Amino acid sequence: MIYDVIIIGSGPAGLAAAIYAKRAELSVIVIEKAGISGGQIINTYEVDNYPGIPGISGFDLSTKFREHCDRLETEFITGEVTDFVLEDQLKVITLEDGTKYSAKSVIIATGGVPRHLNVEGENKFSGLGVSYCATCDGAFFKNKSVAVVGGGDVAVEDAIFLARICKQVYVIHRRDEFRASKSISSRLLAMENVTVLWDSVVEMIAGEETVTGIHVSNLKTQENNIYPVSGVFIAVGYIPNSEIYKKVVAVDEAGYIIAGENCETNIPGVYAAGDVRTKDLRQIITAASDGANAITAVEKYLNHLE
Repeated sequence: MIYDVIIIGSGPAGLAAAIYAKRAELSVIVIEKAGISGGQIINTYEVDNYPGIPGISGFDLSTKFREHCDRLETEFITGEVTDFVLEDQLKVITLEDGTKYSAKSVIIATGGVPRHLNVEGENKFSGLGVSYCATCDGAFFKNKSVAVVGGGDVAVEDAIFLARICKQVYVIHRRDEFRASKSISSRLLAMENVTVLWDSVVEMIAGEETVTGIHVSNLKTQENNIYPVSGVFIAVGYIPNSEIYKKVVAVDEAGYIIAGENCETNIPGVYAAGDVRTKDLRQIITAASDGANAITAVEKYLNHLE
């Protein structure tokens, strides 16, 4: 069978694309590597910024997304993509067991993962005080003390955002100046409730049931200190799951697939949606929006083929 569209990945972008594809009466399959839908949000303790359902757990939200797809009788395939032909008009996707699927178009919605510090306590307290998204989780730490790790634009912007609602913000950066733009760096440094720990790294994230503090070491003086915080926001980069596609799909220097709001890549009939594509804001709502936009673009492409 030749499908109208194959969707690779079943996080919010892939699931939204599947819903829109079924409603558009396109023939579609969704290929998911993990065997469970939802992507990163499965491990999110609480989602409070998705419109209409504040306070829902990430697992419950992803379940609702998947149930919507199931009501539309969407076909899901579990497997890992190991090879593909995307440049031809007929796209062919090959899984690790050798099974091949063909389609007129493909949506890459493989997401990505935040870079980790790989320190003691990071995994233990993920979702229990350790976060990789200040705009997602910052509101839970209102009037509390938190730490931000990193020195790029995202880290500085996160720190500014948190400083407006938190009692105290510690910014931990391994260099003696920010990599972020001068304009936003100056704004952060002017905030009275922000303390920057230069030339420093996190050695451990401490706590019992939730985060209670961080152990920080100064790289120059070797001095070690413990700072009492309720939250640790890690912003040291993001790794898009695009590695296998780089040989044919254009990516930027960070590895994100280059695609605009219509999700079109450099290859006709191939689209990128969600956290894997170049974009300013990576949230559940923008991933779902990408899924809708990608299917709209697919419909136009298919009409052109006819």
